[in-house]
Amino acid sequence: MNGALLIGISIVVFIAGYKFWGGYVSRTLGVDPKRVTPAHTMEDGIDYVPTKPAVLLGHHFSSIAGAAPIIGPIVAASFGWVAVALWILIGGVFMGAVHDFASIIISIRHQGRSVGEVIEARIGRRSKLLFLIFVFAALLLIMAVFTNAIANLFHAFPEAGTASMLFIGIAVVFGLAVYRFKTNFVLTSVLGVAALMLCIWLGYLMPVRLSVNIWKLILLAYVVVASILPVWVLLQPRDYLNSFILYVMLLGLVAGIIFVNPTLKLHGTPTFSTSQGPLMPILFVTVACGALSGFHSLVASGTTSKQLDNEAHAKPVGYGGMLIESLLAMGALITAAMLTKEQLAGQNPVAVFSNNAALLVSKLGIPFKIGRNFMALAVAAFALTSLDTATRLGRFALQEFFMKKDREEQPFLARNRYVATFITVALGSVLVFSGTAKEIWPIFGAANQLLAALAFMTISVWLVHLKKPIAFTMIPGVFIYFVTLFALGYNIWSYGKSANYPLAVLSSILIVLALFLGIEGVKNITAARSQKQELA
Repeated sequence: MNGALLIGISIVVFIAGYKFWGGYVSRTLGVDPKRVTPAHTMEDGIDYVPTKPAVLLGHHFSSIAGAAPIIGPIVAASFGWVAVALWILIGGVFMGAVHDFASIIISIRHQGRSVGEVIEARIGRRSKLLFLIFVFAALLLIMAVFTNAIANLFHAFPEAGTASMLFIGIAVVFGLAVYRFKTNFVLTSVLGVAALMLCIWLGYLMPVRLSVNIWKLILLAYVVVASILPVWVLLQPRDYLNSFILYVMLLGLVAGIIFVNPTLKLHGTPTFSTSQGPLMPILFVTVACGALSGFHSLVASGTTSKQLDNEAHAKPVGYGGMLIESLLAMGALITAAMLTKEQLAGQNPVAVFSNNAALLVSKLGIPFKIGRNFMALAVAAFALTSLDTATRLGRFALQEFFMKKDREEQPFLARNRYVATFITVALGSVLVFSGTAKEIWPIFGAANQLLAALAFMTISVWLVHLKKPIAFTMIPGVFIYFVTLFALGYNIWSYGKSANYPLAVLSSILIVLALFLGIEGVKNITAARSQKQELA
């Protein structure tokens, strides 16, 4: 097969999935454009801010994507491109997009609260506390993976590092212009995108060359500030402006694949055992965000739901945003499949993507070096948005853990975002400087997919209470739950074999937490069905 046919099939599948399966999910969830969202009823100017759908899609897509839909499929390509492509197509339409869409809806039906708080309302406080421990651990892993990945990327491509740092200043100016000085949104967007192009040019002219560890320290300082500032000052405008880079990168990649029509040299026949482990279950946790990601439920219920202006926007933002990410994952897979197994072995995934994507767009008239730097910059933009969002969500999780229900005066840590942010970043820093992204990726992938399973469980419990069908959430949830339990078990054996005992212990803790939460969820669903209760 060739690349153009594979990307064409993917586009058709995703469009059909959005229209038909997405429509079914929307009707089952009872999406109502007339229902007022928490962004209006709880507007506070910090986290709850009614947002234009185009801006929110930019924030949501930038936050959920990260570098994972690029790194994951390329790393998993050793299992054979056919197996990876099928998982991206099936997982994206029937699991990932459903998971993201439903996570937004369940959150806005609970005053924009996170999945953890919904668990408390539907299952119990003990389950919520254990879930928040699980979430916090997973977010620390995400921080570690992306901090390491971005630091190495900026060291290898200093032009991308310089431009990314300049972007931050442009984003703050954009946020102040739109929200504080009420400038014309379209005009400000045009000027903002023009400023981004200037940053890219300046990065190309004046690349800042720093060591990997210095970049790590800069990134950790950045996420402290990003977590504390109101969402409209930095997080939202930076994600919105960055989304233009990401869309251009994706369009260029797809156009290059269609125009060049590269031959897929990598073996397509599934390989059931590689150096990474067995195809089942490792494939499903390695691809991660390209098909399904529990991190998305944290973004959907942590920041996106608090900015949703109208319920009707949940489908294009949640379901549509995930399918855009799956398309990116398919494009990344094709850049890997352009190489033979021997050529791909041992290569850095970001370098594979940047070089081969640049090779494709060079056939459209864009110089290879400029294209390669732009692709690396786009990957950095993806990863950086996920990094700062993960830090903010980690702060949310820590504060929620100490929050007391029905108390007017909350404990100090629950109401102090500065201290909560510092603790989150300090603990994440320990992982950042104690392991490489490659070492942490397997446990990150497993924890990430278990988060998805637990989010599916919570959504299913809510649907049972409303006496609505649950097969479309329960079947994917049960599948990914057991797959990732097996993956964590394999990780324990693998980490123990290599004497990486901290990660082996962390994997064991995650399994215990997941087992307990799974049992609690099944009990609650069974009780809700037997009692035939109906809760709003």
